[in-house]
Amino acid sequence: EVDRDPFRQFASWLQQAISASAMEPNAMALATCTPDGTPSVRMVLLKGLDDRGFVFFTNYESRKAQEMETTGKASLLFFWPELERQVRVEGTIERTSAEESDAYFASRPLESRIGAAASPQSQVIESRELLEQKMREIARQYPGGNIPRPSNWGGYRLIPQRIEFWQGRPGRLHDRIEYMHEANEWKIRRLAP
Repeated sequence: EVDRDPFRQFASWLQQAISASAMEPNAMALATCTPDGTPSVRMVLLKGLDDRGFVFFTNYESRKAQEMETTGKASLLFFWPELERQVRVEGTIERTSAEESDAYFASRPLESRIGAAASPQSQVIESRELLEQKMREIARQYPGGNIPRPSNWGGYRLIPQRIEFWQGRPGRLHDRIEYMHEANEWKIRRLAP
């Protein structure tokens, strides 16, 4: 009993996770890999969902961004232990439009905008003090808080090819429902636990 549309199914589960007071219900593990296949995973936050895919934001010069730009692929994992549920998403990556990135950047708290402008994410830095100094300089440069989005910061959209919904069940006979995007439509099948 799942929706024919995986995006509606996901939105329903996300809302149930929010209603169940799941800790950080929009937190997701983002997995990427280098061209030679070395995997890497970290937590990021889902900031948008529509019928095109799952949206998150980062520094375009970060390790994750460089790996996504090189391979064009990534995977996401949402885990809501309060509901014994997880959702795995695999697909291709594209940058969001500059307008989408600008709109989200402007909506962020001031300290987050300053931090994004100051941090050379994933790069080696000499000290925390230098990073904090850079943040103070940016705050002084934009006393009204109208910090423009840095050109090296913006959004990505994961366009899913495969989405798996996992529901824990007694006796480890879990439900696994897989959506595969084939021939411009979503095909649904049940997987053994």
